[in-house]
Amino acid sequence: MQISEIMSRHPLTLSPDQTVREAAEIMERAECGFLPVGENDRLVGMLTDRDIAIRGVGRGKGPDCAVREAMTDDVRYCRDTDEAEAVARNMGEQQIRRLPVVDGNDRLVGVVSLGDLALHAGGGAAGDALEDISRPGGDHS
Repeated sequence: MQISEIMSRHPLTLSPDQTVREAAEIMERAECGFLPVGENDRLVGMLTDRDIAIRGVGRGKGPDCAVREAMTDDVRYCRDTDEAEAVARNMGEQQIRRLPVVDGNDRLVGVVSLGDLALHAGGGAAGDALEDISRPGGDHS
């Protein structure tokens, strides 16, 4: 099964010039803790609620600092044509719970979460990924 069959389409995105306050308000309304950051139709980063807490507040930045100051710019993603089981394995190895999904033109087309994989790709791959993700010592950049 390809990721395009199970991903969430039309994800909300942030601009790197928006404030972390705006980002937090969007996350609250959308009931999510992760938003891709795009600029000029390209994925340039990701912002999580943890990024806001650690890279924003934890580093003394106020709520009006730009998203670009708190976002993760080492963007990890998958392609819409990738097989779900391979993506789940990769997410487990990299200890990642959510990934942006890009098409063949590197345009953001969706987001896939561990929950999406568990619901649609079978519990085995998602369960293995969750076990790997839950190991201490993951990438918390």
